[in-house]
Amino acid sequence: MTKVLLTGGAGFIGSHTGLTLLESGHQVVVVDDFSNGSAEAMRRVAELAGLGPWRQASTEHWTAADPEGGRLTLIRGDVRSPQDLDRAFTVDGGDISAVLHFAGLKAVGESMTQPLRYWDVNVTGTVRLLEAMGRHGCQTLVFSSSATLYGTTDQVPIPETAPLQPINPYGYTKAAVERLLTDVAASAPGWRIALLRYFNPVGAHPSGRIGEDPNGLPNNLFPFLCQVAAGRRRHLQVFGGDWPTPDGTGVRDYLHVMDLAEGHGRALDLLLAEPPQRLTLNLGSGRGHSVLEVVQTFEATNGLRLPYTVVARRPGDSAVSVADPREAERRMGWRTRRSLADICRDGWAWQSANPQGYRSAEKEPIGELIRAQHGS
Repeated sequence: MTKVLLTGGAGFIGSHTGLTLLESGHQVVVVDDFSNGSAEAMRRVAELAGLGPWRQASTEHWTAADPEGGRLTLIRGDVRSPQDLDRAFTVDGGDISAVLHFAGLKAVGESMTQPLRYWDVNVTGTVRLLEAMGRHGCQTLVFSSSATLYGTTDQVPIPETAPLQPINPYGYTKAAVERLLTDVAASAPGWRIALLRYFNPVGAHPSGRIGEDPNGLPNNLFPFLCQVAAGRRRHLQVFGGDWPTPDGTGVRDYLHVMDLAEGHGRALDLLLAEPPQRLTLNLGSGRGHSVLEVVQTFEATNGLRLPYTVVARRPGDSAVSVADPREAERRMGWRTRRSLADICRDGWAWQSANPQGYRSAEKEPIGELIRAQHGS
């Protein structure tokens, strides 16, 4: 049984990956500052994984365990804080074998207006994490990278060998971290690093218990679409109707978050089983869907109508972004298994059962904490 640390593990992708790792027999420690994550999400992960009662040891520490040795521990902490990282590496006796690094800011539009914040959290946070890994003798890391690195490219689908030419600060920070990790891997023997460049993760766990719950106004299509369907937003804004695509709206490679979570598990297993290496892989479906196609599939799958308006293009966006995922299948035996209809069905199951996201749990034991986190 391997103990792994997830930075930003209480967020959307981290929570689904944490559940997948627990179900695979790993022990999981999560460090998260709750800027875009939730302790309630972790309580539900523990529940779905069949662990024992979710216990709050303090305002900074929660845990759940079972007699078989399964364990989930949550530490409230900032990835830029050496003290918080040291607590995460030493909790429950320490002995962290690998890190999955999700912590970071991820909204393209927001990065255009807050570049200093993005460089601080995404790059400085990674430096602090690598320093902590050095202090605690851990050299295995799976990094949450992004297809944003490829920017505007004529190569469709996009292979890992395509030039890196990001067009927004978010993409620049991901490129900087990849460069940093490449330098670190070359600096000393023993490093096992996977750079996972994934495209557009969406959907939710099919139980409807965990899903995407962005704070404030969503920056990405799918959570905004779900909030419109739930009546939280009046209509969907489609950014650009004049892109060089079949229907004029942007085309993206959408993959189910559970496929993505399983991809992280495969990458971790590969790193632990093979000699030290630096691995770069795209995670995507290899299929592109336009914004309007997503809207139409969501409506058809769930029997709903979604009002939308087409507005001006958003700075930092591109027309088409579709993965070439063949290398991930070759190296890890991984490919997406879930369809766009599955994404729409599971995403709506989450949103309809949790119309206010994790704040819908206000009657559950940890509800007061969740409301405080979201400023309600």
